Amino acid sequence: MSTDTNTDDESTSECGASTGASETETDASSSGSNCGGSSSTADDSSSKCGASSSSSSSSTCGASNSDDESDSHEQEVGATVADFDADPGQLTAVGLGPGHAEGMTERAKTALLEADHIVGYTTYIELIPDEITEQADEIYDTPMCGEVSRTEESIDRTLAGNDVAIVGSGDPNVYALAGLALEILESKGATASMVEFDVVPGVPAAQSCAARLGAPLVNDTVSVSLSDHLVPMPEIESRLHSVASENFTITIYNPWSRKRRENFRKCCEILLTHRDPETPVGIVHGAGREDEQVLITELGELEELGESDVIDMTTTILVGTEDTYVWDDRMVTPRGYETKYEY
Repeated sequence: MSTDTNTDDESTSECGASTGASETETDASSSGSNCGGSSSTADDSSSKCGASSSSSSSSTCGASNSDDESDSHEQEVGATVADFDADPGQLTAVGLGPGHAEGMTERAKTALLEADHIVGYTTYIELIPDEITEQADEIYDTPMCGEVSRTEESIDRTLAGNDVAIVGSGDPNVYALAGLALEILESKGATASMVEFDVVPGVPAAQSCAARLGAPLVNDTVSVSLSDHLVPMPEIESRLHSVASENFTITIYNPWSRKRRENFRKCCEILLTHRDPETPVGIVHGAGREDEQVLITELGELEELGESDVIDMTTTILVGTEDTYVWDDRMVTPRGYETKYEY
């Protein structure tokens, strides 16, 4: 996901965060937020950072409403640590894993149950079991591409004295918000120890998808995201050439969106300059979710699948090495035991 959003004008959140109003933001009476985020609670009071607590009222807490196709920016960070009088709470970045309750770690479930507020992308919030969200004082969610604003929102709520969990699928350190949270904390003049910042790891997409495919990641492996919202495409292309020329298994994140078809095509072209067209490729769409699809194909057939519904932003692609083979509908990448042992 990107931190880029469309912003037309500025507003200031009640907790001091500079916010941007998106062209695509929904009406406050239906979304519960002037900025695309919704905040709900068991009572009708306001949170300590000024976020609206009622689902029928408006919030100006800094979440931008946009989608993966937008192409602009979010506003700069607003409030600093000096703007808060309370003793800071705890901020925990929680990885939800592959997308189903059974894939969440017990530590993740405990962290969410202990949090006063849970903050995250709407789709990820919906992955959390009801018995956990019902225990939270407040749930604050925003649509796609509100990363900076909702991460700042989680920090402001923490600096206001609340214990806050900011959630994401997979692992917080894999194309996710753990690093952004630390960067924003630093920009506000706070420290990680001041808010008792912690990271609860989750199963990353590469590992959860590999499990669906057999054993493709048993040897050295790398991952590359095709999203060019934060990394320029020429840099992504350079990385693809570098890793494709070596014998790594390659995990491709964010392969396709409505406005990024060319990135996928270029990726396939680069991979084929370095690898045999018959190289096994595993494709997992919506791992652990109701619409999950699993497919094993060959590198030479990959590009034409870009127009199918199996490849989108919920898809992870695993490109095998020169040693990877398919056996009984499973991808197998040898570790090298066969060179030392007889079996």
